[in-house]
Amino acid sequence: MGFAHEFWQLTVDGATIGSLYAVIALGYTLVYGVLTLINFAHSEVFMLGAFGGLFAARALVSGGPTPSGPASVALVAVGLGVGAASGGLAAFALERGAYRPLRRRGAPRLAYLISAIGASLFAYNLAGKEFGRQSVPVPDLFTNGTVIGVLGAEISTQALVIFGVAAVMLVLVDRVVTVTRLGQAIRAVAQDADTASLMGVDVERVIVATFVIGGLLAGAGGFLYAMTFNASYTMGFVPGIKAFTAAVLGGIGNVRGAVVGGLLLGLVESYGGYVFQASYKDVIAFLVLVGVLLVRPSGLMGVRQLRAA
Repeated sequence: MGFAHEFWQLTVDGATIGSLYAVIALGYTLVYGVLTLINFAHSEVFMLGAFGGLFAARALVSGGPTPSGPASVALVAVGLGVGAASGGLAAFALERGAYRPLRRRGAPRLAYLISAIGASLFAYNLAGKEFGRQSVPVPDLFTNGTVIGVLGAEISTQALVIFGVAAVMLVLVDRVVTVTRLGQAIRAVAQDADTASLMGVDVERVIVATFVIGGLLAGAGGFLYAMTFNASYTMGFVPGIKAFTAAVLGGIGNVRGAVVGGLLLGLVESYGGYVFQASYKDVIAFLVLVGVLLVRPSGLMGVRQLRAA
């Protein structure tokens, strides 16, 4: 079977994982748009959200038969909610502990970078100590099987859940940034924080809200990711780097650019993994990052200020 025969299946697989990259990439884009800083601890927010959702799911599933129907929907919703809440709480603590003290002292940008890396290492090692060094599977929340076939591609229940939930979250964030008062405040601070402050915008509140929104997305995305790849204290690093690649690919600071970048990266990985070998998927992601930085550092959308389009 050649590439053409597997094209649509590879497209479905790539779009599914790419939607998760896009969800995580939005956290990088939002923080960068407001503070022009890369939050290198975002990958650990993703990991902590995954464990939060995992523990909630394990508490509700007693080891009996796999749930079905409304029970499955409720369990997935609870896992997503707790995962998102865990990620949002972790992001809030990160902003308060690693960023706000430096911002109040007018610290140089290098200090933010070092602080974020330190916070990332702290969360990484704490999770390894508290949650164990082995991967922990998320219990079965629904019966996974082929739901529909499109152009020869089989779409499983799990792929449908991941892509559907991710798509809903991406649309909601786009709407929040585009049409709400909070979104207007975020865009105002991203454009000119001093002028926004003079116009009555609470800049500190906007910064906290930006971190929390990114954390909510990362936490929910972490739970979705763990449903397929299990939860581990090391799980944040590679998806975090790939999400950063997606943000750069689409144009970091551009909400829709992060979505486009995530989907494109997922598709490139899927196609490349088939043409070459699956073990080259991570290499392909990093080659994409280097290539984009060399050819078009501003990304495909070419916008660096935070905006919806």
